[in-house]
Amino acid sequence: MEIIGVENRTLILLHPANNALKELNGCIAPVTKLSDPGLGLLSRKAFNRLKDIIYKSLDQNESVELIVKS
Repeated sequence: MEIIGVENRTLILLHPANNALKELNGCIAPVTKLSDPGLGLLSRKAFNRLKDIIYKSLDQNESVELIVKS
């Protein structure tokens, strides 16, 4: 696994953001639709949906994995 350094970060966070360049620093933001490279729509809606799915799985003692592919 290749580790890419992000200044002032040791973990990757998931949180709402619609503009990757302005709102993210090594984090991941789900969006409902991509509108341009690095831009998305309705990130808070997508984040809340993802959070509901993840928490439901964790509450049932299921494992949750995020696979990032380039």
